Amino acid sequence: MLPRKHFVPDPVDQFWKPVAGWQMVVTSVGFGVLFYLLKTDDDGFLSVVDHANLVFHEAGHVIFGILGRTLGLYGGTLGQLAIPLIVGAAFLLQREAVSLAIAGVWFFQNFLNIARYIADARVQLLPLVGGGDHDWANILSRWGALAADTRIAGVVTAAGWIGMAAVWGWLVWRWAHSSEEEPA
Repeated sequence: MLPRKHFVPDPVDQFWKPVAGWQMVVTSVGFGVLFYLLKTDDDGFLSVVDHANLVFHEAGHVIFGILGRTLGLYGGTLGQLAIPLIVGAAFLLQREAVSLAIAGVWFFQNFLNIARYIADARVQLLPLVGGGDHDWANILSRWGALAADTRIAGVVTAAGWIGMAAVWGWLVWRWAHSSEEEPA
């Protein structure tokens, strides 16, 4: 058994850069404000975040559309999910827990947008960019699940909220297990 002064830190802790208390507070306040706005906003569209998500959605149609018509249809949703995943992967490689958590919340926040779009499949009241076809009406029709649009949207919404809460919980856990001093 090694003497205490030669204790080897947990390799998981060594992987991540420490999360400072002030980072935890600022990030938690930011998440709290975001969650409040998402829950209380009348139309569920947060201008700054959701306009960016819309750009990535539309770009996804074009980018994935190169691979065929079907992928072009799914590409909007894939695009708006892929960008936060790519950003998150970059922060994972840098071992930045706070930044990864922000990207994770962004990823799961997109589920709320996607759910709103899914729930609109039959009624088609949402304004569409360019007035084109409704992605999720087409997707759900292909799956034979158009009549289940609101039930599917409910599951996707729940997954979004659970995912955002889990990411915040992971960040709290990461902070609680962070070592403020570098290992010797």
